[in-house]
Amino acid sequence: MAARTHEQDLSAALLELADTLTSDYDVVDYLDRLLHYSCGVMQAPAGGVMLDNGRGSLAVMASTDERMRLLEVLEVQGDEGPCVDAYRSGERVVVGDLRGSRQWPGFTPMASERGIAAVCAFPLRWRDHSIGALNLFRDEPGALEPRQLQAAQALAQMAAIGILQERAVREARELTAQLQTALHSRIVIEQAKGILAERGGFDMGAAYEALRWYCRTRNLRLRQTAGAITADPSVADEVIADQRTD
Repeated sequence: MAARTHEQDLSAALLELADTLTSDYDVVDYLDRLLHYSCGVMQAPAGGVMLDNGRGSLAVMASTDERMRLLEVLEVQGDEGPCVDAYRSGERVVVGDLRGSRQWPGFTPMASERGIAAVCAFPLRWRDHSIGALNLFRDEPGALEPRQLQAAQALAQMAAIGILQERAVREARELTAQLQTALHSRIVIEQAKGILAERGGFDMGAAYEALRWYCRTRNLRLRQTAGAITADPSVADEVIADQRTD
């Protein structure tokens, strides 16, 4: 069997990262796959992925090993480093030789102690929306091939699109469920109003006011009280009696 080419490996990775709408989607597993593919493309032995935690800072979501996870955590805590810069700027950050670099006074010594000689960070970004960054570490200094940088950026961008797509679909489903719940509640309330109107001789407006008054004076929810009335219309008599004795 012929060996797979760089382009074939990249195409397979992009295809897998594009699919986030599966029933077993898990963002941590997804980012772990992104890291695996990216390390292969960049021939990087180590790396990590961070995501925006929703409060304007980053959280470590995946790493190749515990040693790198600790370095990533220290990068977040120190608020400096390649991942932080890539996330904030929306641009990739490449340092081919960390030796003697003064770019990150806190991060660089910690990285060097762990045998890291070069770093690359790529924003997880789609258009103007940056949601995190991918860090890749190399143990040898040197310039990187443009095709490697382009491939890693493509993987990071595809991951950003995939994550944002899954979030949008999930939020749409949640909104649909909320709307369905609200619609069902409205139907139940309308049914309860009809029962109150029939048993109390009210028009629909007066029936609704009677229901609201009853709930307000007893700290009850409209939906729950309406449900009780539709389940047992005799409950309406208590609401009607309360209105007439007011």
